[in-house]
Order: sequence, then C-alpha cells, then structure tokens
Amino acid sequence: MKRFGTFETHARLVERMATTLGVDLEERAQRGEEPSEEHAVERVYRCMSCTEPELCTRFLDLHRDLDVTAAEAPPYCRNRAELQGLADGSS
Repeated sequence: MKRFGTFETHARLVERMATTLGVDLEERAQRGEEPSEEHAVERVYRCMSCTEPELCTRFLDLHRDLDVTAAEAPPYCRNRAELQGLADGSS
C-alpha cells in the first residue's frame, strides 16, 4: 500500500466525506452524539488504510466543485457503512 498523507490529511478526508454525505461531525460532537474521541480517531485510521485515497480526493473534489451532496459514499470507502448510517439518520 502506498502511503498517502499524514493523520491530519486523512482526518480532513473523513471530515470532507462526512460533509459530502450531509453529515456534520463537528456539530454531532458538540451535541454529544459522538461516542468518543477515540471513535473519531478510529475513523481516521480506517481512512489511512484505504487503497484508493486518490480516487477519494477526486470524488470529494467533484462534489465540492458541483456544490452537491452525494447520495452515498464510494464503495471503497472504509467508513462507508458508518457514515452512510449517520447520513440516513440511523446511527
């Protein structure tokens, strides 16, 4: 696996993916709806293990440029199920 960025790079990717799906992780944390800070760190580590970070960046850039939310995360996203559940309001 090719290394792609730092922990901070992937933290931004996770935040961008959540936002692209219509989930505001910061607001959830402020409301106390996030399980723990460790849980947020786990999301970033899952992102760091992704094999498609370049595709992810293009996916996120496309949605930002079009100024639209995505209906779902791409299939390769390691946080797909969790973020999709948050977007659907089931988590």
